[in-house]
Amino acid sequence: MYIMENVKKEELEELVGIDKANVFYDIVSEITKRYDMEQIWNNGGKKWTYEYKFRKSEKTLCAFYFKESTLGFMIIFGKNERAKVEEIRNELSSDVLETYDNAQIFHDGKWVMFDITNNSITEDLMRLLFLKKKPNRK
Repeated sequence: MYIMENVKKEELEELVGIDKANVFYDIVSEITKRYDMEQIWNNGGKKWTYEYKFRKSEKTLCAFYFKESTLGFMIIFGKNERAKVEEIRNELSSDVLETYDNAQIFHDGKWVMFDITNNSITEDLMRLLFLKKKPNRK
């Protein structure tokens, strides 16, 4: 399924809650089916307890962030990717669009942190990942 190096499943489920942990497992499974990438656990820095990211050749596709009762999912959109998002706006949920529209743009892209509370936006998140990078698994 995925590698949990220094993080025990029970610890993760206690941290964010079993429901959010299950959404994390489901999304990781979907990403792993479509992308051949490194999956890396890190500490979460000042604001988060853990980070779990998908990356290939030093380029990050997306990252999950964990802290007490909270599961975040970040995608960074470059200029060309933001133009692609505009093309599919009518296919995305209002919750996803609101988060996207309110995200800050930095010199290296638009950093969008989605708050994952259940699996209602999973399909939209996968659509956004496909815009960022085409799947590299058959």
